[in-house]
Amino acid sequence: MTKPIFKKRSYTDLFTYLGVILAFAVMTILSRQGLLSRSLTGQLVPICCYMSMAVSLNLTVGILGELSLGHAGFMSVGAFSGVIAAMSLQSAIPSEPVRLAVAMVIGAILAAVVGTLVGMPVLRLRGDYLAIVTLAFGEIIKELVNCLLVGYDETGLHIALNLSGDKSVDSLGLSENGTAIIKGAQGAVGTATIATFTAGFLLVMVTLAVVLNLKHSRAGRAIMALRDNSIAAESIGLNLTKYKMMAFVTSAALAGAAGALYGLNFSSLQATKFNFNTSILVLVFVVLGGLGNIWGSLIAAAALTILPEALRSFSDYRMLVYAIVLILVMLATNNPTMRSMLGRLGLRRRRKEAV
Repeated sequence: MTKPIFKKRSYTDLFTYLGVILAFAVMTILSRQGLLSRSLTGQLVPICCYMSMAVSLNLTVGILGELSLGHAGFMSVGAFSGVIAAMSLQSAIPSEPVRLAVAMVIGAILAAVVGTLVGMPVLRLRGDYLAIVTLAFGEIIKELVNCLLVGYDETGLHIALNLSGDKSVDSLGLSENGTAIIKGAQGAVGTATIATFTAGFLLVMVTLAVVLNLKHSRAGRAIMALRDNSIAAESIGLNLTKYKMMAFVTSAALAGAAGALYGLNFSSLQATKFNFNTSILVLVFVVLGGLGNIWGSLIAAAALTILPEALRSFSDYRMLVYAIVLILVMLATNNPTMRSMLGRLGLRRRRKEAV
């Protein structure tokens, strides 16, 4: 029985990779031929970021089974740290692709560090308590960025926290050739937009590789055992804290990399972009795509990012139609008849593979 299951997993993962590659190739061809609208072309990088965010959050919510409402906070850490890294390294790393890659790595590392600091106390909680604390974390990060002043000149980075409200960019003491990167509540202004659709595609592929390999590994099976029954998992010697931290920190790091790419796609970026609504939006991607369903998260993230723009011509009824679509998708994915039908189709396919 192990061989057919292994084949099923291999085929599912392969189709996921091929689907993403095919989508990238089609969108690239359409973009070069000028067949995509300007608004859709501008959404290609954010779509990749949201797809990576959805898959990474699915690792925490779907595979680990813990409800986190602070994913936008990790994205925010990656976004602003990536912008700082990319802007301050302009002279040291002239190549934009290399600088973008370095910024994304730095964003992922810092988000992982923050995820570790947050996860150690937070993951001792469960259910609603965990959701409330992660929600508070996201709001704290947003407020800290609103108080952050960052600039750079020949001597290096200059950082200040405007907690009292009486500081400005002048308080950084920059030289005449210095540049302010983050200006408090104004956010990052004048950022060089170096994000590309190719980088977004590579980010999605790396996210898929990390999450899928972790899911099918020994550690992944331990994580899913914690989700199904933490008491039974602990009784057989599994370290609950270790595997929870593994999933949580990995999810945070991937969100940080997505945030860095997202931040470098816009010339102006404010902390309010990464508020509670963004965390809920990513959670909607995960729930509509199916908890633990990686392919579903990809489709939901892409479709629900494009849908509001596609409905812009119906300006008076756009959000109403959007809400109706969400309700219909939710009803369809939770319909017992449809679930049983999909189950029968899956069982039939497994029988054919076994034969």
